[in-house]
Amino acid sequence: MVDPEAPSTAPETATTNGSGAPTMPTVELDASPLPPPTPPTPVRDVIIIGSGPAAHTAAIYAARAERRPLMFEGMLAAGVAAGGQLTTTTEVENFPGFPGGLSGPELTDRFRAHSIDAGTDILTETVASVDASSRPFKVTTEWGTTHAAHALIIATGATARRLEIPGAGEAGPEAYWQRGVSACAVCDGAAPVFRNKPLAVIGGGDTAMEEALFLAKYGSSVTIVHRRDELRASKVMQRRALAHPKVRIAYSAAVDQAKGDGKLLQSVVLKDLKTGAAAEQPCNGLFFAVGHVPNTAFLGGQVKLDADGYILTTPGSTRTSVDGIFAAGDVQDKQWRQAVTAAGSGCMAAMELEHYMAQLGERQPQEEPASAEPVTAESVPV
Repeated sequence: MVDPEAPSTAPETATTNGSGAPTMPTVELDASPLPPPTPPTPVRDVIIIGSGPAAHTAAIYAARAERRPLMFEGMLAAGVAAGGQLTTTTEVENFPGFPGGLSGPELTDRFRAHSIDAGTDILTETVASVDASSRPFKVTTEWGTTHAAHALIIATGATARRLEIPGAGEAGPEAYWQRGVSACAVCDGAAPVFRNKPLAVIGGGDTAMEEALFLAKYGSSVTIVHRRDELRASKVMQRRALAHPKVRIAYSAAVDQAKGDGKLLQSVVLKDLKTGAAAEQPCNGLFFAVGHVPNTAFLGGQVKLDADGYILTTPGSTRTSVDGIFAAGDVQDKQWRQAVTAAGSGCMAAMELEHYMAQLGERQPQEEPASAEPVTAESVPV
């Protein structure tokens, strides 16, 4: 077919008819074949956003149900490696099936290998935005590629807040993050390095009280460091902490520095915020208990969140305010925040996905798996 608007480069021959009037010029057409039509863009049954135990459990279940899941594990999303908060944990001793424990990164590597073995496609890209205004849903990455799916499982977790304290970071020989400094007492507090040693917790809410009481089982003493004159924790939690013989509270105080021997944390410098006086005290374990930040900003307010930014789900379910979008793991759980509870909710999300797909009449799996190649927003069928 020739575009009538396009200028012709073919030679033209002027002729006349029997009356001498000129006829329309003839155009020599190119006989080469036309390019094949662009194939329709494949739409996934489900896209999973996240890379922790919730995401991988959902992926394994969805893949076994032949739902061809595509996972975005992120490229240092929220400043954390693919695998989530578990990658910042040195030893995991409470995940079933691993007597003797194993490192957080090793456990997340096993999650990933299991997902791939089950049939999950994984892209190491961070999701920048989601479009839930039409169907199928569209997911755009920070690299600008867009993918589409009938359903989404959000399992992006929540990142523990850390304070900028000299010596408590990750970089340099005198940085003791994961060498005595942690953001999860329940995850790390029972490690041998903390047993019968002086410990400290930064915070003043219920989480800080709970973590101090947990650490008191193992440490020789626990100091709760709080910036204000009074705690924010509930009265019952305050009473429990204050009644424990191993727990003391440093009011109007802050940790000014974490110090060690080049290998492990050995002490902290506490600063009195009223007088400015500083004093060093022995401390082999420093735990942040100043809250978490749920990784939900990329949703752009399209899914209902609570006041703290966690995704709201129907009680006893992973369903969100948007039909076809499910949430699993710490992104919707501000209470337990454990690897095993996250994995359980990932299973729930995948099973609820099956019910949703059945309602869409999409139960029959496609014969050919869709490619994981990125597509453009313009090519996504709506």
